[in-house]
Amino acid sequence: MFSLQRFLSKGHRFFDLLDASAEEAQQSVRALIELINAPHDGRTLEEFVLRRRQEKQLHEQITALLCSTLITPLEREDIEDLSNALSRITKSTKKFAQRFLISHSWISGRVFSQQAQLLQQATDTLCRMVRRLRHGPNLNRIQEENGLLHQYEGEADKLMIELLKNLYSGEHDARQMIVTRDLFELLEKVIDRCRDAGNIAFRTVLKNS
Repeated sequence: MFSLQRFLSKGHRFFDLLDASAEEAQQSVRALIELINAPHDGRTLEEFVLRRRQEKQLHEQITALLCSTLITPLEREDIEDLSNALSRITKSTKKFAQRFLISHSWISGRVFSQQAQLLQQATDTLCRMVRRLRHGPNLNRIQEENGLLHQYEGEADKLMIELLKNLYSGEHDARQMIVTRDLFELLEKVIDRCRDAGNIAFRTVLKNS
C-alpha cells in the first residue's frame, strides 16, 4: 500500500544526502585553502582522504536510495548527475592536496591564493544552491547564483592566463614551472567542477518550475 509518510521521508532523505555531499565539497575546499595558507603546519593528506571517503559513502547511499525508491522528489537523472558532480569536487581537491604536499617545500602557496579565494566563493554559492532544492527555490534566485558560478569560473580563466604568463616569463626553473602549472590546472578543474554542479542544480530547478 502506498504510504505518503514513507514517500515524504524518502524525499527528505534525498535532499539530506545531497546537502551533505555539497557540505563535504565545501569542507574539502576549506581544508585545501588552509593547506595553501599554512603548508608548513604539519598538515597531511588524511583530512582530504576522509572527506573523499565520506563523499563516496554519500554517493553510494544516494545510488542505493535511487534503486529502492519508486517515486523520487526530483528526476532520477538529475539526482544522479548532481551527486556525481559533487563527488568530483572532493576527488579533485584531494588530488591537488596530494601533489601540493609533495612540492610545497619549494613552491609558495601564495601564488594560488587568488584562485583559492574564487574557489571558496564558488563552493559557498554551490552549497546555497543545493540547499534551495529542498524548498522549491525561486527560479530567478537560482539563476542568479548559477550566474555567479559562471562569473567565478570566468574570473578564474582570466587569472589562469595571467599566472601562466608570469610562469613562462623565464624567471622560473623548469621543475618549478611544470609543477606549478599542473597545480594551477588542478585548481582550475575544481572551479569547473563547481560550475558543472551549479549547471545541474539550475537545470533541475528549471525543469521543475
